[in-house]
Amino acid sequence: MVFIYPEIDPIIFSIGFLKIRWYGLMYLFGFIAAILLAKKRCQRKDSPIMALQIEDLIFYSMLGVILGGRLGYVFFYGWQQLISDPWYIFKITEGGMSFHGGLVGVMTAVWLYGKKLGHDLWVMTDFVAPLGPLGLGFGRIGNFINNELWGKPTDVAWAFQVNGQTLHATQLYEAFLEGLILFLILWIFTENNRPKMAASGLFLACYGAFRFCIEFYRLPDAHLDYLALGWVTMGQILSLPMIMIGIILLLKAYKPSIQQ
Repeated sequence: MVFIYPEIDPIIFSIGFLKIRWYGLMYLFGFIAAILLAKKRCQRKDSPIMALQIEDLIFYSMLGVILGGRLGYVFFYGWQQLISDPWYIFKITEGGMSFHGGLVGVMTAVWLYGKKLGHDLWVMTDFVAPLGPLGLGFGRIGNFINNELWGKPTDVAWAFQVNGQTLHATQLYEAFLEGLILFLILWIFTENNRPKMAASGLFLACYGAFRFCIEFYRLPDAHLDYLALGWVTMGQILSLPMIMIGIILLLKAYKPSIQQ
C-alpha cells in the first residue's frame, strides 16, 4: 500500500496574465503565521519589538527571504547556469529558492532593522527564531503541491507513487521536522527567559541536524549530483556549518560567568 500523488495543479486560478499559485500562497501563510506569533511574543516585557514595529520587522524579513533565497539558490545550486547566462539570476521562473540563502538574507535584514532600534544581531535573531519554522513548513508543503524535491525510491508504507515510481515524500518530512517540530521546540524553549544567543543557537543546530538527516532520503539536484563519497549533498555541506555554529552559540550562551 502506497499513497498516490494527486497531481495538484500548482495554479489555484488565473485572472488574465495574473496567476495565483499555491506556492506563493504558502509563503503568504508563513508570513501571516509569523505576524500572529510576533504579536503574541511582543507582549512580553523582554521583547525587543513593540507591536507597532512588527509589520516593519516582517517586511524586512520578507525582503531578506526573497532576495537571500533567490541569490542563495543561484550561487549554491545554479552557478553553472549563471556562468552560461548572467541574466539567470533574474529568471525566477526557471529556478528556485534556497533556505540557506534565505537564512542569510533574513539575518542580514533583521540585523539592519535591529540597528535602527539599538539592538544587536543576537537579540533580534533570538526574537525571530521561533517565528520562522511554521513558514518553513508551509514552504515545503508548497514544494509538495508543485510536485518537486521528491526523495529516493523506496518501499516504505508511507511512500507516494509519482510518475510510476514509489518515492519518499521528503517535502512532507521536512514540513514535519523543520516546520512543526522545530516550531514546538523553539516556542516551548523560549516561553521563559533564555540567555542571549540560546534561541538562535538552538534554531541553527536543530534545523541543520534535521536537514542533514533528511538529505539522506532526498535526491540531489540532477545538475550537481552527489558532491563527495557517493552520498554527500550540497544541502548537507550547507547544513553542517549551521550545526557547528548553533552548538557554539549554545555553549557561549550557557558558559558560566567568571566571578571576580
